[in-house]
Amino acid sequence: MTDTTAPRPARGPFDVWAPAARRLRLSVGSATVDMHQTDGGWWTPSGPTPDPAAGDVDYGYLVDDVEAPRPDPRSRRQPDGVHGRSRTHRPESFAWSDEAWTGRQLAGAVIYELHVGTFTPEGTLDAALGRLDHLRSIGVDLVELMPVNSFNGTHNWGYDGVAWFAVDETYGGPEAYQRFVDGAHAAGLGVIQDVVYNHLGPSGNYLPEFGPYLKQGRNTWGDLVNLDGEGSAEVRRLILDNVRMWLDDYHVDGLRLDAVHALHDDSATHLLEEMAVEVAALSAHQRRPLTLIAESDLNDPRMVTPREAGGYGLDAQWSDDFHHAVHVALTRETAGYYADFEPLGALAKVIERGFFHDGTFSSFRGRDHGIPVDTATMPTWRLVVCNQNHDQIGNRAIGDRITDVLDEDQLGCAALLTLAGPFTPMLFQGEEWAASTPFQFFTSHPEPELGLATAEGRIAEFERMGWDPAVVPDPQAPETFTRSKLDWTEAESGRGARVLELYRTLAALRRTRPELTDPAFSRNRVDVDEDARVLLLHRGALLVALNLGEAPARLEVTQSEVLVATASGAELDGGVLVLAPHAGALLG
Repeated sequence: MTDTTAPRPARGPFDVWAPAARRLRLSVGSATVDMHQTDGGWWTPSGPTPDPAAGDVDYGYLVDDVEAPRPDPRSRRQPDGVHGRSRTHRPESFAWSDEAWTGRQLAGAVIYELHVGTFTPEGTLDAALGRLDHLRSIGVDLVELMPVNSFNGTHNWGYDGVAWFAVDETYGGPEAYQRFVDGAHAAGLGVIQDVVYNHLGPSGNYLPEFGPYLKQGRNTWGDLVNLDGEGSAEVRRLILDNVRMWLDDYHVDGLRLDAVHALHDDSATHLLEEMAVEVAALSAHQRRPLTLIAESDLNDPRMVTPREAGGYGLDAQWSDDFHHAVHVALTRETAGYYADFEPLGALAKVIERGFFHDGTFSSFRGRDHGIPVDTATMPTWRLVVCNQNHDQIGNRAIGDRITDVLDEDQLGCAALLTLAGPFTPMLFQGEEWAASTPFQFFTSHPEPELGLATAEGRIAEFERMGWDPAVVPDPQAPETFTRSKLDWTEAESGRGARVLELYRTLAALRRTRPELTDPAFSRNRVDVDEDARVLLLHRGALLVALNLGEAPARLEVTQSEVLVATASGAELDGGVLVLAPHAGALLG
């Protein structure tokens, strides 16, 4: 494999890698300029071109005999959508005010995941800026944005993006993104950007016309990205340059790497490890933490094992096992991939050992799954956990939240497990006030045939979960998108206000009680009564007590104070704690 870390030759603003092209012309402004090949499949204009420093320019490439200009594979703006010409953008022209920003480390932090288009009524980055004080009030340290790169249509989850370097115009474009990050840093919040390198969206992907960006084979979402075949050095360099763009040009503090198990790479050095090396070097140069978080369903601790110990060197990974165990413990839903998590002991194992499936048989997969965590050496904060996220809500048949089936006490128990547990907690937009709005899967493909294929694909996806296909909303229907927007008035009264107060109390406790951010697995002990459905999580001198059963529970405890309790409260009489059914408390 070609060394992608070698020094790169200087490239002009309109140079493009297109080894698949036989002829290439640059459509820039109102002119058409011939191009010629230079080294390694790169093309450069043969005649004079505008200087982007003098003003933004619209441009595209006429590949072979195609009459419509194709966007730049490294396009920084797509003002007319993914099928239109690109527009130059100079990120260095933005006047940053975050010179004093020193970053936020992941250890001890709270992450908040949001979708820009549904987080506020306006659905823009500038509107999201106005909600940062709310995030601070619930103890958020890092704001994680679902993908914002340019996608087809007017609204989308973002995972169908095709222009990795361009911020979608519906959110405000690249300058709005810079304003958001600058404003977040001013508010003391870091930013994590969700990025997708394992596939490209089904519409607007013109990369194969330029070169071997894809290879034979498919994953769940589309054709495989070429990470290890002929021409893969430039494809890998494209991804690594995109990583650097977010962290350098946009001052982002970390990246969430979508579905890394779908990155098929047989190179001597896996792309993830190469990414970790480059990000570590950039972090050292910038003198602030830069974080890489993998979404992986492999349950393989090698992802987050330091390179010195033979791992890939990523900082953290999502833990679906925690979500599944919490979900089943509270809802008692055991269909599909929830089946193995039915015993309350499954949740206890996840808390004490990191994964439930760590070499055990997975009935959903029909095989053994996972690798044990070395709890003696791995810190707990390397696992990012949640009781709700975009996948676990949006990939349900109707995009329903757990708020639809859980009472206020049970929602409090979910918050206690997530925020008072040993791992890095991640909240999903609106959960802090028990939002009733769903988060459904929505698209706006202009092509009717693509919209129909998407809708049919959603129905097929739910077959193994046993959900009724008749209730699955049409992803293309505009109301599927609009009904997924948060209703912020819900946080002002009733259940919403009470749940929000619980989240704020837990946030304050995380800042004052070191036990709640202690990263040692050895400081956690879980006792479970399967019959009574009572779980006791000991975190040093603190105790999280949960009664998930249907009868009141009387528990002998050594702690002397109830620090926070769910809606029904908890009575502490001497050394006896009385918990109502479904209720929980944190004692110290």
